[in-house]
Amino acid sequence: MKNIIYLSLLAFIFSACGVNKQLKQARAFEKCKYDIKSADSLYVANVNVMETLKSGNFDIVKSPRIVLALLRKNVPLEGNINLEIRNPSPNAAAIRQFEYKLLIKGSEIANGFVDQAVQVAANGGRVVVPIKVNANMYGFLSDSKAQRAILEFFDKNSNDKKSVLTIKIRPTIGLGNKDVKFPGYITIDKEITRNILL
Repeated sequence: MKNIIYLSLLAFIFSACGVNKQLKQARAFEKCKYDIKSADSLYVANVNVMETLKSGNFDIVKSPRIVLALLRKNVPLEGNINLEIRNPSPNAAAIRQFEYKLLIKGSEIANGFVDQAVQVAANGGRVVVPIKVNANMYGFLSDSKAQRAILEFFDKNSNDKKSVLTIKIRPTIGLGNKDVKFPGYITIDKEITRNILL
């Protein structure tokens, strides 16, 4: 009987230590610094945005694929956003996975889930996490204000060469055998120019 009580007590102590460690790692993750480093493999309705921007002939209104996609109410957006995470704290930072929302000038264009554990070493450690974006932009492009912002951003003759890209992430941590979501989102704003895509 004493052995059973002793083993149960040991199991409880190790479990409590594990939970405490995970909470420290989650708190460290919240204190991390975030930066959107780049975007790559960006396609809108199967049009390679980067290649057309480099050529200088990008005209979203005249692209037959995009016009057809708008008529079908299905404008697929595919690409990768590379998110750099830096950890200045003295504790390692770690999460199991995270949800994300992607916004341009405050309008949501995509959301999804990154099912990947992220660990960032203490005292200045850094990692780059690729976020694969796959969404239907029709709702976003149906909004005339959002559509104007996108057109001005991509128009090579426009004076408005900047936009604000926002990623909101909501991490999930593991407490014992349970997944627990953060109560809110961590917001990362980045003023971007067309150069980030080139």
